[in-house]
Amino acid sequence: MNQLAAPPSDGPLSPDSAELERLLAHIAEGAAERDRERIHPYEVMDLIRTARLGALRLPKADGGGGVTLRELLAVVIRLAAADPNVAHALRNHYTFVDRFARPHDAINRPKWARLIARGDLFGLGNTELGSAKVGGSPYTTKLRADADGYRLDGTKYYSTGTLYADHVQIRAAGPDDELASVIVPVNREGVELVDDWDGAGQRLTGSGTTHLRNVRVEPDEVIFDAPGIGYGTSYNNTLAQLLVTAIVAGILRNILTDAVDLLAGRKDRHFYYATTLRPCDDPLLQEIIGEISSSAFAAETLVLAAAEAQDRAAQARDDGEPDAELALQAAVVAAKTKLIVDDLTIKSASRLFDVGGASAMRKNRNLDRHWRNARTLASHNPGPLKARALGDFELHGTPLPTQGFF
Repeated sequence: MNQLAAPPSDGPLSPDSAELERLLAHIAEGAAERDRERIHPYEVMDLIRTARLGALRLPKADGGGGVTLRELLAVVIRLAAADPNVAHALRNHYTFVDRFARPHDAINRPKWARLIARGDLFGLGNTELGSAKVGGSPYTTKLRADADGYRLDGTKYYSTGTLYADHVQIRAAGPDDELASVIVPVNREGVELVDDWDGAGQRLTGSGTTHLRNVRVEPDEVIFDAPGIGYGTSYNNTLAQLLVTAIVAGILRNILTDAVDLLAGRKDRHFYYATTLRPCDDPLLQEIIGEISSSAFAAETLVLAAAEAQDRAAQARDDGEPDAELALQAAVVAAKTKLIVDDLTIKSASRLFDVGGASAMRKNRNLDRHWRNARTLASHNPGPLKARALGDFELHGTPLPTQGFF
């Protein structure tokens, strides 16, 4: 890890370790430049492999950190404050861990746990632009029988994290059109990763197109959907949604840091009609800092409260007694959290420039990345549609959708 300390031999860096804090500081140091110049964080992802941060949620008996979801989301917020692109690139990895490497009844669980414990990272290929409904199936990506295994063909878009991953999980239709997850190494013959994501924000999340051309798939690399397992669990995507919101909260933490640095550095050159000589003494600008600080606190508090609700639902599943009501409540809390955190962050990203003035708009500062990144993440899951579902739930008790974006 260059001059950074290596993790202990029996697991990943601890969330409360000085080594993790130094790693996060190192990641933050180059984040603005990477975003401005579009420099992919390959070196950072290698450091994350070495630190085995992808194994934080893996049980300690499997070589993981054994952390709760609350503890994991707290780390994600800190990582997103350092670089939201890096945090987002790990989103699908963390959902893979909870779907397929933690549950005792998961198919081929020992294999996935072993790979994750050693530091391997997993991406995801799910989205197909030909689907009439975003996030919906059926898939045109097909798995067909081939001797004692399978062959895979198709194209996936917005494959977040896959450009930096060791393996990619592909959602596909099986030989009999049953839904399946296909997990193959990214360097398998026939797998092509295209760096073509050109979004306004989150530019370095490794979210390009994945082409699959006659890819050989072994039997133990396929997990067919089944009730109560992986994608067959109600609200199995709540964690994925909450991870996005945690990243947005991390952006807000970084906005606060930049706002304080900006105003603290403005000791001279204030507007002639201001009430103070120095910007850093201006009570109006100090008020904005206070508002951003309060928003950052609220955002993180909400994310961690939503994570605790998710922990309760996860614990019930771990105990072999999945509780539909706990899962629903966790989805409700996550949805409410998203709406508030998105709004607070996007507003704060704009108010940052009230603190910094026109000089804060200089391209070399790249402070507009906060708004671009937060706005891009918020658009992944449209707020008005989520708010409508919550309104229907409050008015009529209509359960939230159980799959996809809830």
